Amino acid sequence: MDEKIFRLDNRIAVVTGGSGGIGAAICKLFAKVGASVACIDLDTERVNATAAAIEAEGGRAIAITCDVSSEAQTLDAVQRLVAELGKPTVLVNSIAALDRSGSILEIDLAEWEKVHRVNLTGSFLMSRAVLPWMVEAGGGSVIHVSSMNAHVAAPGRVSYASTKSALLQLGRVMAVDHAAQGVRVNILSPGPVDTVRISFRQQGHSEAEKKASLDRYLLKRLGRPEEVAAAALFLASDASSFVTGSELAVDGGCTIYKG
Repeated sequence: MDEKIFRLDNRIAVVTGGSGGIGAAICKLFAKVGASVACIDLDTERVNATAAAIEAEGGRAIAITCDVSSEAQTLDAVQRLVAELGKPTVLVNSIAALDRSGSILEIDLAEWEKVHRVNLTGSFLMSRAVLPWMVEAGGGSVIHVSSMNAHVAAPGRVSYASTKSALLQLGRVMAVDHAAQGVRVNILSPGPVDTVRISFRQQGHSEAEKKASLDRYLLKRLGRPEEVAAAALFLASDASSFVTGSELAVDGGCTIYKG
């Protein structure tokens, strides 16, 4: 197979959630294989660090502070990246709010709305801002980052899981709507990955409890952000040129088995 099929040379990639974890790993890998990357996040210091790390390795990146739940800010962010990098041909909607555990009786409306504004409305708004430019550029690839929680019901994750389920159908309908414009739309669904989100959810857990949770997984470990980034590269690159409206699970088998 031609190795260039996995390259992103001359592509302009937009990645939300670029301040750390999966989003930062995607930004760095995309830059390593030739893309110019707009790293987008609300955390200015950390997203600047992602872009700086890319530039230090010889890649091209800019950092943009943006609240993806704001239509005005998403439009401004895309205008800036077009001016500085060019028309985007790849969009990865990776950002997700840290959510508080609880059933619908334990979380309030403000918590529910915050998670939906960032996870779901943020993907909608970024897609609306990027798509006209992507279509003008001749097409491209949109990737929504969902989760195994779109399929597996975990207690207390009603806000998060409902947004991730919605992203599945958002991606499928977008794939239908924009195929004729040369835009492929797919969904990437990670399982448990070693990021700040896992640390946040394991606060107060003993080492024995953490080990017991890993023992329930087929591969007996957490995923790495770089493993999810590799899957994102497949969906962004010409390696997946005949793939649209699909979901790619990178979950270590969590959606088929949990001991």
